[in-house]
Amino acid sequence: MADEVAPKFAKDLALARACAAGQSAAWEQFVSEYRPVLYRAADAIDQSGAAREIADAIYGELFSKNLFKYFHGRSSLATWLRALVAQRYVDRYRASRRLEPLPEDDEPAAIRARQEPPAERARFLTIMQAVLTAAIAALEPRDRLLLRCYYAQGMTLAQISRVTHEHEATVSRQLARTRKHLRADLERRLINEHHLTGAELRDCISSVVDDSGTLDLGVLLSERKNFESDRSKVEGVS
Repeated sequence: MADEVAPKFAKDLALARACAAGQSAAWEQFVSEYRPVLYRAADAIDQSGAAREIADAIYGELFSKNLFKYFHGRSSLATWLRALVAQRYVDRYRASRRLEPLPEDDEPAAIRARQEPPAERARFLTIMQAVLTAAIAALEPRDRLLLRCYYAQGMTLAQISRVTHEHEATVSRQLARTRKHLRADLERRLINEHHLTGAELRDCISSVVDDSGTLDLGVLLSERKNFESDRSKVEGVS
């Protein structure tokens, strides 16, 4: 069956195909718009900067090994890149522990192969879409504005500081606090509203991190009218 391209991601697919064909203008656009996405994804996984080399390696392989052929437009290009960084990081972690002895099958710590049926994954994505939308809506306008500027608008810290009239360091700290708060709220909603606990909670989160499919934080934050609304509220109290 041929891959179905979501209409809203057609431009991303066109850009990927142009890069795969070696068009210099397309590469310049990709470098400008999406290399920062790779670095932000790496920093979100490991704030020490250790994951940056994974982002650099992926960037190199996009050119040398034409990884674009694996992008089919079923999600945004940014989502696909973030999933790629996350999967490479997980693969590296697993490889580093490959030589550790495994527990016996009858031990409590024995590793079980996790089988995630398509229906279960679809349920996880639906749940995460709902809780993420609700958690974003519950944020303070300033926090929501920061996330919109950074993830949906792709703005730098310097650009955001001019919008919020705050120092770049303040913006950076507030972004970190907002991400931490958002994750905690997501977990709380998954437990309290959808009754996920233990392994099911971990599977839901890891399922979306490994391959978020059509779930895209940038898309959830990108509605222009909401961006302007939050900006006016922030400027009104500045």
